Amino acid sequence: MKILIIGSKGFIGSHAVKHFSKFYKIWECDVVADYVNENYFIVDATNADYSDIFQQQQFDVCINCSGASSVSDSLVKPQRDFTLNTFNVHKQLDAIRRYNTHCKYINLSSAAVYGNPEQLPINENQITNPISPYGVHKKMAEDVCELFYKQYKIKCCSLRVFSAYGEGLKKQLFWDLYQKGKRNSNIVLYGTGNESRDFIHVSDIINAIECVINNGAFKSDIINVANGKEVRIKDIAQLFFDTFEELNVTIAFGGEERQGDPINWSADINVLKALNYTQKVSLKEGIEYYIKWLKEENA
Repeated sequence: MKILIIGSKGFIGSHAVKHFSKFYKIWECDVVADYVNENYFIVDATNADYSDIFQQQQFDVCINCSGASSVSDSLVKPQRDFTLNTFNVHKQLDAIRRYNTHCKYINLSSAAVYGNPEQLPINENQITNPISPYGVHKKMAEDVCELFYKQYKIKCCSLRVFSAYGEGLKKQLFWDLYQKGKRNSNIVLYGTGNESRDFIHVSDIINAIECVINNGAFKSDIINVANGKEVRIKDIAQLFFDTFEELNVTIAFGGEERQGDPINWSADINVLKALNYTQKVSLKEGIEYYIKWLKEENA
């Protein structure tokens, strides 16, 4: 099997390369130079063109791990976010339509498309109501996938990834806790602490992608990628510092809401489970792996 991973130098993309290279022939694509890997395509960060890639090679699967991944940045630079998260998906699918029609396309979407859901757990049929440009653009990319399936029969699906974390991620909650905790013994976080997320370790995201490759229908399916477990921020923050024993930290919450951030998330993952997904990394294990990586980075 030949797999193209777009966004191969990013957080999820790099883990996908590491895993799938063990079993399949992998080509990579990203915006940074790579002078070692012969199976690597570089694209322009501001005006990516994917036509040559699909003209040069015929792939069985394309995994799109590229795009912007910051809610706050999408509020400041919505045009950039649209280009990276929506327009580029259209360009990738159009290149597949023209040059590689049998290629299956996996689009990494986001739970941000749901916004603040009316009920929990969230299933894929619930009404989407994104509250940030990032969420809006991710939903638009899903609509692009549906268009290319219905009009051109391009086999595709969109995976709505919930709260991803893991080794290599230098942003979001756990990175923020680490940065604040190593500077101060008393830290203040946004919100009340009762906000909740459904966390999934990056290796389980790759696990989910593999289940989709092997068992997915690729009929512009929408699939939640999470573990179906709602965890409060104050509980997960405390677990982080209990595990990171070198940091003696007291946590408080300022009560401020951050624009674009949802309040509570918990996913219904029955669709994913039907594709033979089972969680392999518990939250406690995942935090232990992440802290070990942090210590190695700091050393």
